[in-house]
Amino acid sequence: MRTGLIRTASATDREVRLGSASAYRGDALKAYQGWLSPTVIIADGPYGLGKFPGEPISPDGLAEWYAPHAAAWAKHSEPFTTLWFWNSEIGWAKSHPALELNGWQYEETAVWDKGIAHIAGNVNSRTIRGLPVVTELAVRYTRKATLTTLEGHELPLKEWLRYEWRRSGLPMSQSNEACGVANAATRKYLTQCHMWYFPPGDAVVGMAKWCTKFGAKTARPYFSIDGINAPTAAAWDRMRAKWTHVHARTNVWSEPPVHGAERVKNPTGFGYLHANQKPLSLMERQILAATDPGDVVWEPFGGLMSATVAAIRTGRRAHTAEMNDLFFEGGISRVRAEIAKRQRIAS
Repeated sequence: MRTGLIRTASATDREVRLGSASAYRGDALKAYQGWLSPTVIIADGPYGLGKFPGEPISPDGLAEWYAPHAAAWAKHSEPFTTLWFWNSEIGWAKSHPALELNGWQYEETAVWDKGIAHIAGNVNSRTIRGLPVVTELAVRYTRKATLTTLEGHELPLKEWLRYEWRRSGLPMSQSNEACGVANAATRKYLTQCHMWYFPPGDAVVGMAKWCTKFGAKTARPYFSIDGINAPTAAAWDRMRAKWTHVHARTNVWSEPPVHGAERVKNPTGFGYLHANQKPLSLMERQILAATDPGDVVWEPFGGLMSATVAAIRTGRRAHTAEMNDLFFEGGISRVRAEIAKRQRIAS
């Protein structure tokens, strides 16, 4: 991408390309079609507070608001795409049905603990009628991947694997021998209970070869992802969302709110530019957990573009969008500064 290229989308919308990133000034729904398919999406959008144009005034309207975005994310994603969805507890609870309905599978919830200092001076003990809130949620979803049966039906991977073995007509027990395991195939790879485990690519290839050799003859290759070609280990492994495990890290992320040099000040000189600027450390954590260098990060609700800055810092590509002019310009400045910093380091 050429640095500094600006493409006008409408009278007010525009796209700025900066090195390995692009920033769209406008509604992300208008930009998705032109973005590269994401490996990870970091969505830090409306919380139902009515603070920005078009934002629901309460969490009750969030599901309807997020639905078209969730559908677009699924449409333009790969089977291995991960979605990190930021919100309040009630905001996520209201939004979850829309995410699930539009192709996203819940995996886990991480809790951002901002610490006790976050409430200092912000709570009147005489009037508060509940516990002070020092948390936000970052909920991890993966793309709901499906594959087609011989009859043309779409099945989730868990059901499709068992379907493929059963159409061979062979006893289920032989799947263990096909995979070269004692009992993992029947207990994990082909089970339909909570013990199901995504099988490694070589196990799927082993089952395909076994069914081809000993099972019922068929014109459609067994365990074929595209219905035409025999599976390969690499192609099957790409059906699974990426994940890099870090030992001793839990789903509670203790990190203070952004302060100091990282916090972007309001150009007017009064206060901060964005009320809910996320720490770069948390953005990096999410990116490193679910991507490899060179992968693509989407930040559809850019704000000050913290996820995009973190993507550049970690050697990923990024697409972001933001509708607010002040936030957009502030975010662009941060992205440019990060690119310049990386160029200095490289030289």
